Amino acid sequence: MSDGPHQDQQLVTAGTPLDEATAAMVLVHGRGATARSIVQMGQEVHRDGVALLAPQAARNTWYPNSFLSPVEQNEPGRTSGLQAVGDAVDRAVEAGIDRERVLLLGFSQGACLASEYVARNPRRYGGLVALSGGLIGETVDPASYEGDVERTPVFVGCSDVDPHIPLERVEATAEAFELLNGDVDKRIYEGMGHGVNEDELDAVGDLVAGLVE
Repeated sequence: MSDGPHQDQQLVTAGTPLDEATAAMVLVHGRGATARSIVQMGQEVHRDGVALLAPQAARNTWYPNSFLSPVEQNEPGRTSGLQAVGDAVDRAVEAGIDRERVLLLGFSQGACLASEYVARNPRRYGGLVALSGGLIGETVDPASYEGDVERTPVFVGCSDVDPHIPLERVEATAEAFELLNGDVDKRIYEGMGHGVNEDELDAVGDLVAGLVE
């Protein structure tokens, strides 16, 4: 248990109370945003029975540089952020929610952390949603990740001209999860920029509904 910059931050909760929930969404915010802001997105796709859990980054930023920088340039924030994501997943599991009913969703920096967490801790989850983000590092070799996510639904959505996220990294991220045995739904949107659209929210809503069916 490291004690990084994000370990003393608040875990924002919403949706169905944890002790009553049968599923959970772990929501990871982007650079400059807040746990409360990503919870608002989660509430747009919420279903009864789903707890919302959102870790908060210190000073609203998980790591200082681009996710395409050498990994060491983003420490200790990256490692601390991954732990914050894992702690939120564990919080749901400790409350009695099956890990197979825990969906991780992130936007931008949060999508990078959520993707990296699942790729490094491969097992069956309720889902992974990476909105405008991808696996972290100067380079990514899809074949270097080992394990089996056991057909976890993986939604990867991004613009073809996102100023922060190269299309090649989105493609490599989707390929990595295919090799990890994920059920990958990759959607590239022409000219969207850096944001979230209705098609993505509809897809996430379907995944969330599947957690409680």
